[in-house]
Amino acid sequence: MELEVSTAWTKIQGMINGAIALLPNLVLAFIVFAIFWFIARGIKSLVKRLTRRHRQARNLGLVLGRLSQGIVILIGLFVALSIVIPSFKAGDLVQLLGISGVAIGFAFRDILQNFLAGILILLTEPFQLDDQIVFKGFEGTIENIQTRATTIRTYDGRRIVIPNSELFTNSVTVNTAFESRRLEYDVGIGYGDDIDWAKQLMLEAIRSVEGVLKDPAPDVLVVELAESTVNIRARWWIKPPYRVDALDAQDKVITAIKQKLYVENGIDLPYPTRQILFHDQTEETDGDRARQREGWPAGNNQVPKPRSIRGSLRRLAQTRAQNDGNDREHHQDVNERG
Repeated sequence: MELEVSTAWTKIQGMINGAIALLPNLVLAFIVFAIFWFIARGIKSLVKRLTRRHRQARNLGLVLGRLSQGIVILIGLFVALSIVIPSFKAGDLVQLLGISGVAIGFAFRDILQNFLAGILILLTEPFQLDDQIVFKGFEGTIENIQTRATTIRTYDGRRIVIPNSELFTNSVTVNTAFESRRLEYDVGIGYGDDIDWAKQLMLEAIRSVEGVLKDPAPDVLVVELAESTVNIRARWWIKPPYRVDALDAQDKVITAIKQKLYVENGIDLPYPTRQILFHDQTEETDGDRARQREGWPAGNNQVPKPRSIRGSLRRLAQTRAQNDGNDREHHQDVNERG
């Protein structure tokens, strides 16, 4: 029993001595890794600072900054492990990663997919920081393009986090991709109003609005003969194409068009109305569709007389009396047979 206790104590003392002997290496490895960590962060910040002034190079700066940070941290990890374990070689870690790479790939498939999509988005630049995009019902300004996800800030002050694989494989509308943007709005005038005159007044109203570009010039065109209106589409260009500028220009243009058409010149802006025409309203054309046009016979100017209410009531009374007589005869015949 004493021999077993002595052997265990000897092993414990050996472990304690080994840990004490390894402690300076652990502290040194930690310090070295921390130095590499801060160096990596400094390199990333330096690359971002150098490319921040150039809009076209900002995404590339993000890629280079993150890649350089990862490479420096990986080198620091190798150096730290070499200090703690002198027999460690970089090839051992590479071999270990190669063996477990398949399992890691299956376990983190979505993460790796988003990572690769993020790298491709940063390199191909379909959109950039501060661009305003529309994606599956979400609309806002690009805040950050990370290697896993892209964050946008909506116009009502919310943040949306979208996986990069979704953005890379689906359609995205970039509202600020170009310097200018065209807006449009449909205005309905009455069927009795002069279309050419209304179009001329609308153009004058649009051109009077501050912020509407002269080149490309605004235009108006008839797009639909609706149920109660003739719809004219007004189109104009603005610069810059941001959301706040679009809303401001639309507010001013619509206000100017309404003032110019309705208030100053009396052009009708009718409410939606519906007209119901009843066919078969006359005795002479009852059921004759070939002779009817909007409820009246076609081919002559003589309007047939409408049905007489008294005549209709008289015929209804006669029909009821005849039915009552038939019913009495039927009951009498049944009683006689009985």
